[in-house]
Amino acid sequence: MNYPKFYETIQSIKVRDPLSAALGAFENGEYEFNYIDAVKLAGHSCPTIAGAYIITLEGLKALYPDELVVRGNIKVQFQEDLEDGVAGVISNVISQLTGATDKSGFKGLQGKFSRHSLMHFNSDIESSVRFTRLDTAKSVDVTYNPSSVLPNPDIQVLMQKMALGEASSNELKEFGVLWQDRVKRIFENLNEVVFVEEI
Repeated sequence: MNYPKFYETIQSIKVRDPLSAALGAFENGEYEFNYIDAVKLAGHSCPTIAGAYIITLEGLKALYPDELVVRGNIKVQFQEDLEDGVAGVISNVISQLTGATDKSGFKGLQGKFSRHSLMHFNSDIESSVRFTRLDTAKSVDVTYNPSSVLPNPDIQVLMQKMALGEASSNELKEFGVLWQDRVKRIFENLNEVVFVEEI
């Protein structure tokens, strides 16, 4: 499996999942996600997928500064509607990482480990996403904006040639390299693209 090597430098998200522990999937319910997992889920890597991962990574670091993230113990709220813009794409990644779903998730065992109804849209918030711990009610707002990390200007030209079916194999390859270069630079400039505020 070949992919851009910078994927391996991105911080992983370590979790403790009580449902996983109860069902014997992972010892103590402990496992981790990395950016490659998010890319596999989406089938691609772009500023939106990077943003979904960054939003979750930074939000959970603020919610669980000194302990493992408890997957399934997190409510997620979006300002946008599910069908607005890329909210659905972002929510899929966040659902993978946190376990939270709207109505489609796990219903629980004997009243425990429920994952459904933990993700909400059209929420009255001012950020991209709000994460709330169910056990402590601590919340953090996370805002993501990658506009300060500009794409290479050649991307637009190459994209037009691709749309017209005029791009050569070398140009197609160059497009992918330049596209991932922007994703890489987004991860390298987290202080410019993401803001986390405790509520």
